[in-house]
Amino acid sequence: MNVNLTIEATYVLGPALAVFLGVAAVRHRRARPGWTGRHVVLRTAACLYAAAVLSITVFPLEVTWGRYANQMPWTNQVNYVPLVTADVTAVPNILMFVPLGFLLPLLTRVDGAARAVAVSAPASLGIECAQLLSYVLFHNGRSVDVNDLLANTLGGLTGYLLVRLALGRPSVHELLRGYALPRSAVGRPAVAAAVRRVG
Repeated sequence: MNVNLTIEATYVLGPALAVFLGVAAVRHRRARPGWTGRHVVLRTAACLYAAAVLSITVFPLEVTWGRYANQMPWTNQVNYVPLVTADVTAVPNILMFVPLGFLLPLLTRVDGAARAVAVSAPASLGIECAQLLSYVLFHNGRSVDVNDLLANTLGGLTGYLLVRLALGRPSVHELLRGYALPRSAVGRPAVAAAVRRVG
């Protein structure tokens, strides 16, 4: 069977975003904790960010089978050696994960650099695995690079350090605390105060 088609991000991410917004609207209307006021704004921003990352890294899905398929073995699509082929293309990968690091203490209980790395690295690895899987299943041009993993992780760490630095300013701290989820690192008063002192 010969197949050559493109699955655009809007076909998958559009309905997913619509479902999220519907759930968010219902929970906001019912005044569910963590889904009111600025909290729902933060959750929506995080959801839009995740959709943007997926639209860049995974979509569009190029499905090619039969005579249209990429014949290169999947093992040739993986760069296992770090830093040897690193260049300026690492900069966009770093910048892409800075918002993740920034959002982590506002959404979760991540309250340290090591924990930020422990979340950013698996998130990046998940993207790389999705790209490899899309190549194996759909024979498209996606490749996997350990340098992307390192750059993404560095970006997540950078974003976390930036938000921790911002928490050192009382005015910014109060602003971010207003958006942070109640059980997040910044939302919990004791932890937020500790992070502000460290930052």
